[in-house]
Amino acid sequence: MNDHYDVIIVGTGAGGGTLARELGQAGKKILILERGSFLPREKQNWDTTSVFLDNRYHTDETWSDKDGKPLHPGTGYWVGGNTKVFGAAMFRLRERDFETLEHEDGVSPEWPLKYDVFEPYYARAEAIYHVHGKSGVDPTEPPRSNDYPFPPFSNESRMQTISDAIAGLGFKPYPVPLGLKLNEADRLRSPCIRCDTCDGFPCLIHAKSDADIDGVRPVMDRDNVTLITEAKVVNININASGTAVTGVEVELSENDGVARVSFTGDIVAICCGAINSAALLLRCRSDRYPNGLANSSDMVGRHFMFHNADAMVALSTHENDDKYMKTWGINDFYFGEPGYPYPMGSIQPVGSFKKDMLRSDA
Repeated sequence: MNDHYDVIIVGTGAGGGTLARELGQAGKKILILERGSFLPREKQNWDTTSVFLDNRYHTDETWSDKDGKPLHPGTGYWVGGNTKVFGAAMFRLRERDFETLEHEDGVSPEWPLKYDVFEPYYARAEAIYHVHGKSGVDPTEPPRSNDYPFPPFSNESRMQTISDAIAGLGFKPYPVPLGLKLNEADRLRSPCIRCDTCDGFPCLIHAKSDADIDGVRPVMDRDNVTLITEAKVVNININASGTAVTGVEVELSENDGVARVSFTGDIVAICCGAINSAALLLRCRSDRYPNGLANSSDMVGRHFMFHNADAMVALSTHENDDKYMKTWGINDFYFGEPGYPYPMGSIQPVGSFKKDMLRSDA
């Protein structure tokens, strides 16, 4: 544990898990630190009450909002991070998303790097995470160097009817890019069984392409890779002159309490999520860095990253027996419409719906 590492990776979610796979396969000596453990495979993985009402896979931490009121975050600490319970829709940003983009509530500033720089990495990520899709259908789709690595999901009966009706109105439905391991041509050998417990549920049969199954596990047994779970990074260490990061301080869970140890590395990658990455940097205050590390702008933690979405429930006289529904979407309003020049994003069905998913909100 006192060895020096080429890279220390803090967190194993979409960023950390993917980085661990790439660096591990490249032969780098890496240390992966995850504050949680492996999410257990158990019947409750697919139990709606356990997942959505009991919040079995969310942390029981209590945070505080800006007014000091208690806040219970919908996040979990597991190998794989929140990709263990994500909806597996894996979109690329559009070219215009990297430019200055005016929204109704403000301006999204121009990125220093543009889409063409990211395109080869999008292609690699889609291969790693088994993304199903079809290019040339979505009118907002950015240029691609190749088609999706796997064919799109088919629509079940009710979703096909609705998709056809929407196309009849002049809109352009397209197959949602999905990171799920479904082989519709050979269902016998398909890891995914196309069930009705996907969005928001951990996958009991490991058919969801998450950062645990497709990022960490392919490399965690390599000699050049060390994975420590239940390891919470509490400080980022810097050298005496304050000009370089040298490692991290970690709280390790033990049978009789918590031990605090240090690890050193040439590079430290902070990949513990939008909120916890900011919180960690802000906690690393010192005389030299009174606002925390990497915060000369004083912007770290000041803006909120959120999966901004509304869910609408439609009632119909037609019964819907479809099991997995998030197979099509429309982006006709992604950048606005005549008379409303502001982005409105994507529209798509939910993966599956059970009444207990909305009971707490109702």
